[in-house]
Amino acid sequence: MASLTHQHRASPTAPPAPGHHEVAPAEIATGVVIGRASEYFDFFVYGIASVLVFPAVYFPFASELAGLLYSFTIFSFAFIGRPFGTALFMRIQRRWGRGIKLTASLFLLGTATVGIAFLPSYASIGAASIYLLALFRFLQGIAFGGSWDGLPSLLALNAPEDKRGWYAMVGQLGAPSGFIIAGSLFLFLHVSLTPQEFIEWGWRYPFYVAFAINVVALFARLRLVVTHEYTQLLEEDELEPISTLQMVNAQGFNIFLGAFAALASYALFHLVTVFPLSWAVLHQEQTISEVLAVQIAGGFIAFIGTLISGWLADRIGRRTTLATMAVLIGVFSLVTPWLLGGSATGQNIFILVGFGLLGLSYGQAAGVVTSNFEPRFRYTGAALTTDFGWLFGAAFAPLVALGLSSLFGLVAVSLYLLSGVISTLAALRISRALGTPEL
Repeated sequence: MASLTHQHRASPTAPPAPGHHEVAPAEIATGVVIGRASEYFDFFVYGIASVLVFPAVYFPFASELAGLLYSFTIFSFAFIGRPFGTALFMRIQRRWGRGIKLTASLFLLGTATVGIAFLPSYASIGAASIYLLALFRFLQGIAFGGSWDGLPSLLALNAPEDKRGWYAMVGQLGAPSGFIIAGSLFLFLHVSLTPQEFIEWGWRYPFYVAFAINVVALFARLRLVVTHEYTQLLEEDELEPISTLQMVNAQGFNIFLGAFAALASYALFHLVTVFPLSWAVLHQEQTISEVLAVQIAGGFIAFIGTLISGWLADRIGRRTTLATMAVLIGVFSLVTPWLLGGSATGQNIFILVGFGLLGLSYGQAAGVVTSNFEPRFRYTGAALTTDFGWLFGAAFAPLVALGLSSLFGLVAVSLYLLSGVISTLAALRISRALGTPEL
């Protein structure tokens, strides 16, 4: 079994196999952080633009609220596309190899991102601009799904047994890092340019930067994943691309159990990053620059919270950590209407506390129940679990929160968060009842 394999590898008395290069977990962690930070930067550049830019540029015919809802609808397309991207690029990997797969997926991501940067406005080409925006966003999702390189699974399997919680959170540091960079870039442009300059051309600059970062990340990741040592290590751990249909037939229950285990974190994700910006646009208690500044501070809090989650998980267990944070998110959801619906101070508290909880929970949201998978299913299973976690928990969060809160008030946001909490606690309870050990 895989656990015995890793115990054997970790043993100081066990000599490495002939020609085998012992790869330190820290070396794998470097590739994970670089890859995830670049992906999250792309992710947040689009998310922020969905609020600040796209309603005015691509939906000028709609009201402010309707424009935001249209924009958030297209925002969700990437998450719908991710499982399809995983299926497509797993097939590519089986036929042409991991290097071709990663290069093709990141090339597609860069092409879609630059396509958005050059996309004419609605005023220039009419409804075609909306269709092209939707297409590029869906292609981003396909590319995100295809960019799975297996390094998080490899890192988890090769981490020291008493530090698995710490190494599990390493890849999650990409989320606050990506947000801090994206938010800072948009804040700089927003305060440096006139509103007309920002809407006409300034917003396009972050998409150019995203393309450049993708190129750097591609070479950094290829340096790891196509080497003989990493190929051998992946094969030893049976981390192989499996047909999606075969995965769903054989491991469908485990995929959905893993996706729901992290739903509280995913539900909170966009409610503290994207949603507060839309709230500020509609209600104008604070300026966009003020909200972005507070969110950037929140990003640093989330970064620290993610680090703490690794330390905490190694002491009380990853599953217990995630369950505890889910309960705290549930408590947080109860005061959400009071905080968001109050003064600027209350909204800032919502953002900062929300980012803190996001870091503590999201730090352990990846792969909590991946040990449910048989070793040969773990590579593809981890990818699909992540895809469906994002789809169920985060894809429609801004759309649902904004749409329902406009109809029924902010209590709808509380109920949305609580649904994620209940899903997480139920999935973790089932996982524990099945007697699954934590990876």
